Amino acid sequence: MSSETIAKDANLSFSKLKTLSNEERSQALQEIYNTLKENKSQILQANEIDLKNAETQNLSSSLIKRLDLSKGGKFDSMLQGILDVANLPDPVGKITLAKKLDDGLNLYRVTAPIGVLLIIFESRPEVIANITALAVKSGNSAILKGGKESYQTFKVMSGIVNKALSNTKVPSKAIQLIESREDVADLLNQDKYIDLVIPRGSNELVRHIKSNTKIPVLGHADGICSIYVDSNYDIVKAKRIIVDSKTNYPAGCNAVEQLLINKNIPEEEQREILQTLIDNKVTAHVTPDLKLIESEYVKDAKDDSFDKEYLSFDISVKLVDDADEAIKHINEHSSKHTECIITEDEPTANKFLKSIDSAGIYWNASTRFADGFRRFNELSISIKG
Repeated sequence: MSSETIAKDANLSFSKLKTLSNEERSQALQEIYNTLKENKSQILQANEIDLKNAETQNLSSSLIKRLDLSKGGKFDSMLQGILDVANLPDPVGKITLAKKLDDGLNLYRVTAPIGVLLIIFESRPEVIANITALAVKSGNSAILKGGKESYQTFKVMSGIVNKALSNTKVPSKAIQLIESREDVADLLNQDKYIDLVIPRGSNELVRHIKSNTKIPVLGHADGICSIYVDSNYDIVKAKRIIVDSKTNYPAGCNAVEQLLINKNIPEEEQREILQTLIDNKVTAHVTPDLKLIESEYVKDAKDDSFDKEYLSFDISVKLVDDADEAIKHINEHSSKHTECIITEDEPTANKFLKSIDSAGIYWNASTRFADGFRRFNELSISIKG
């Protein structure tokens, strides 16, 4: 099948999908959930083949962690995410602005689907379920391309998703999963039918996509995320937030990679923060003024330590004079993904929130909340201690 045909089919499917009710779209997600759950063993067997191939090819440990569906409850979380999206309020048809322009002339701004999405991602096979759920719920068609390292998992899951959709009112071509890299190159030329490209992966992938298409691109590259600990803070809360941000899923682009500590925090408390990281087997790459503990988990920061995405149990740590220096450092060194301030002082927090130039900025919350599933479905979890 040609790339033009794939794109055209997705566009035609969108014309029908956007007319379906919220109930019909949510029922389709329930069917996808059921079918994936019924075929769990088959999916994990395919995933095991991908993992063995990745190890044979000596791929990085962070990539292998992203690839593995069997550990940490990732498969079950993936399924739960589908149900949670299905149960969300209908995002389509919401009136966000109503204005009377003249007698008998009214202006309305109404939420609507985007159209056809081309989504290209690496490693993480659960993205198939994530994006399928979000696309169907919001009335968008999607063409998905996974990385070659997840080929076996991708192939099995794509067949299961297609089978599930055949039993629903959602057109089967509304979600298409392609395997060929050549298809991607051709699809990037289908600006007549595709409305938005979303690359999820490495810096190299995002830059390549941006340089090779006229279709609008929505994508970020590295995830160099930061946490600033202010002098007016709760140490119990701070330790929990920092540990969760680093260790919950270190291979994620929303894991914290650099920690900035206010120099006015007492040295014994600085040491306690570092010790908490060490206790969780996190290697701290520290500046000389923070070399407070002798440990195999404490190393000297290098020149590039604060421009590095580790994607592992590593973090760069330094002291800063105040919030102003932290803001300056973050705006210079972060990848503008997600940042956090830990403070009990509201004016300082508000200044940080307004001054940081990043997509997500949090106050006393883990950077891992920069994730659709956690943000919308786990907000009842308190990190306040």
